[in-house]
Amino acid sequence: MARRRGKAAIGAALALIGAAAAFLMIRRAGDLSPAEAHRLVEKGALLVDVRSREEFAAGHLPGAVNVPVAELEGREGELGAKDRALVVYCRSGNRSARAAGILARGGFREVHNLGAMSRW
Repeated sequence: MARRRGKAAIGAALALIGAAAAFLMIRRAGDLSPAEAHRLVEKGALLVDVRSREEFAAGHLPGAVNVPVAELEGREGELGAKDRALVVYCRSGNRSARAAGILARGGFREVHNLGAMSRW
């Protein structure tokens, strides 16, 4: 009986680890493909880097503006009209996912999360 409980616990732990890994991979991937992100930016979408100023200074995508996610709510006005398409990105996809939610709640109608900058 103890062996069954042990196996069940191991199975549950493995399922939890698998679910967490899938969740993190989805966040990293964002909600659009790199090709779609390029197309949107070519059509006029604003590319928004939500990493820190230091990370941005060390390197960023061409044409991107930097508004760190921690400052986003106070600087939304810098992003222009709320009907302009925005493509947000960060290092891993976590901050850009957070930023996309903040912007959507702030009234921006077309917010896309590229996720990790490396996907560009």
